Amino acid sequence: MEDKIIELAYALDTFYFLVMGAFVMWMAAGFTMLESGLVRAKNTAEILTKNIALYSIAVIMYMIVGYNLMYPATGTGIIPGLSFFLGADHATDAVIASGGDIYYSGIADHFFQVVFVATACSIISGAVAERMKLWPFLLFCVFMTSIIYPVQGYWKWGGGFLDEAGFSDFAGSGVVHLCGAAAALAGVMVLGARTGKYTDGKVNAMPGANLPLATLGTFILWLGWFGFNGGSELIISNVSEANAVSMILVNTNLAAAGGVMGALILSKMMFGKSDLTMALNGAIGGLVSITAEPLAPTPGLALVVGFIGGLIVVFSIIGLDKLRIDDPVGAISAHGTCGIWGLLAVSLTSGSFGTQLYGTIVIFLWTFIVSYLFWSAINMIYGLRVNANQEDEGVDIAECGLEAYPEFSKSMDSAPSVYPKK
Repeated sequence: MEDKIIELAYALDTFYFLVMGAFVMWMAAGFTMLESGLVRAKNTAEILTKNIALYSIAVIMYMIVGYNLMYPATGTGIIPGLSFFLGADHATDAVIASGGDIYYSGIADHFFQVVFVATACSIISGAVAERMKLWPFLLFCVFMTSIIYPVQGYWKWGGGFLDEAGFSDFAGSGVVHLCGAAAALAGVMVLGARTGKYTDGKVNAMPGANLPLATLGTFILWLGWFGFNGGSELIISNVSEANAVSMILVNTNLAAAGGVMGALILSKMMFGKSDLTMALNGAIGGLVSITAEPLAPTPGLALVVGFIGGLIVVFSIIGLDKLRIDDPVGAISAHGTCGIWGLLAVSLTSGSFGTQLYGTIVIFLWTFIVSYLFWSAINMIYGLRVNANQEDEGVDIAECGLEAYPEFSKSMDSAPSVYPKK
């Protein structure tokens, strides 16, 4: 009878883990819709292509090397042991607790982890939108998913030196979101701003083509985040763990809501208008902020953490524009700046502020420096940026040979008095 109970718990936890992984995979659709809505129409098809391709690259490269690099059989704490390919034996592996209890299938752990690395790549996609070539971007994704992300993931989640130092990052404010944002920042700095974004000391607005789509993408991400944070509890087959998952979902939901209201209120105060794009990024910022520790805070504190994240998003987007760092979708602010806040906010309920700051700096420096080197190398060999004519025409035509809204383009061509041809 006891064996049957153990088997039932194992099956339940594995099923829960897989379903939460599927929720996180659905976030790929959220990022795709959000980015598609926040870029101009002429750059939509390339965004769609980037997102489905980067997800596929993440799945493949994490199988070949990423997972074993992040969770190696051996390692020094700084340098993980290197082995290739996810073996068939993982299908029968079980993750065992220190007390001897079986948690879940080892292959389920791989599935759950691979959708996290894809999330980190999706953050980069939006930040470099509208002026980067497709294949150099995909080449960087190979490096990101096989080297950059797994190494710093090993330092925390694989039992490396950050974990030994007591650094806390429950579901990835740093390991996933700050990592993705730091890589994006490095790429934007090598790539440069879009033509016409900054002229004569002014920041020129380049509105997105489809705000309903961007809003849908944000709601998809909000839903997927329940898997992102809830799944990171790993199991649900006993009373205490089920209660913990419930609290995580409540706090995640409240932080997102707080982020929306923080960004919306601040944008109204600063601009005199209720800026939808700021509210959308506020939701993401609130979610990122609570991800480092979604269990320990009370619901009220989770709301405050998310609200502050929403404020930070607005200030960060404005600040990056003043520095002429062009991020079309606000990804660096929502995932990076709020990722830093989320890591430091852990010290409000547990952990040491100094240790959290230490881990934050390590993740940022590793990711930014190595990413900058990779971006620079790719730029020297292949070139990252489309030419001026291709950027003006739109990267859809230049990189994909098609348009996301061809009927819209044809209607523009047929009305020369309103939309004169070039």
